Amino acid sequence: MKIAILSRGPRLYSTRRLKEAAQARGHKARVMDTLKFALQVEHRDPDVFYNNQHLADFDAVIPRIGPSITPFGCAVVRQFEQMGVFSLNSSQAIAVSRDKLRSLQVLSRRDIGLPPTAFVRRRDDILPAIDRVGGTPIIIKLLQGTQGVGVILAENLKVAEAIIETLHGAKQNVLIQKFVAESKGKDIRAFVVGGQVVAAMRRAAVGQEFRSNVHRGGTTEIVELDDDYERTAVRATRIMGLHVAGVDILESRDGPQVMEVNSSPGLEGIEAATGVDVAAAIIEYLEHQVFFPDIDLRQRLPLNAGYSVAEIPIADKSPLAGQTLADARLREQDIVVLSINRHGVAFPNPTGEQQILGGDILLCYGRMLALKSLIPPKRPRRRKKRRS
Repeated sequence: MKIAILSRGPRLYSTRRLKEAAQARGHKARVMDTLKFALQVEHRDPDVFYNNQHLADFDAVIPRIGPSITPFGCAVVRQFEQMGVFSLNSSQAIAVSRDKLRSLQVLSRRDIGLPPTAFVRRRDDILPAIDRVGGTPIIIKLLQGTQGVGVILAENLKVAEAIIETLHGAKQNVLIQKFVAESKGKDIRAFVVGGQVVAAMRRAAVGQEFRSNVHRGGTTEIVELDDDYERTAVRATRIMGLHVAGVDILESRDGPQVMEVNSSPGLEGIEAATGVDVAAAIIEYLEHQVFFPDIDLRQRLPLNAGYSVAEIPIADKSPLAGQTLADARLREQDIVVLSINRHGVAFPNPTGEQQILGGDILLCYGRMLALKSLIPPKRPRRRKKRRS
């Protein structure tokens, strides 16, 4: 394969390791500065130029895009995607993961543990928001930031209010997040490749520093994840639409809580702490995926002819619960079950003998009227009780 590694730092550890791993597996790999691309948008003929030279065909791209150039970097990745070149992480997934609020909003719809978080703009909303996340101390985060930059611990209300007002005055958008005291300056970085955790480490802050980032001097050690933490890391990565991610998880009394899903995680800390050849795992996964790119079913299938794709949650009292797919006779209703999700475990292309259980989620393709009859009505949201 011919692989383009999009990176502004050819000497950076992660970039070098990916190039070495690709070459070791017999591929041609070229490191290319993301800002040196020019994009040509034409009818049926999208194209890219590098240093004003037309590029020969590539089989795949590996984006290593820094936060400061996210919009242009995503545009470059998107252009490769329009040309039919597989990207290790898609432009859309990268854009979502880089926005801390947007990524938390996406995760919040699913069964993923998250630290209580608030986003406000008015001064009058600051103190009520701090109260809603559990009171001080709190973590204040800039919406865009990496390696611990723009993350502040505020110990009391006066300090918190002053910091937030100052950042708002500087036209910065910030998140207010509960400080998980029991984590004690520690977190877990789980490295996910292709739906599997290939390596995991625990990071710990040094001295009075509360941020555990390796770039902040944090220490690392290999860690064996239990099923709950591993499942959380994999599900968070899938929900974000990423193939490769570093998932940062807090160890709270309530179980794993996801802080961030990083679409361009560094390799140096994780490889040093675990001894795992993560770069080789990434290239091996890339080899398989080049032949099976992501397909948006809603765009490819004939949905304009009265067909659609839908997820059907199965309640314990549903008439389908306890039946096999054959007994349910969904095919006779022009509905095809593509997969069954059971507590985070997927059963793809299920046969007629597969039993449907309460709590399952069926991913179905079929006639819209038939699908609509299976979708349960939405329950009204319960009003939260205000703290006294």
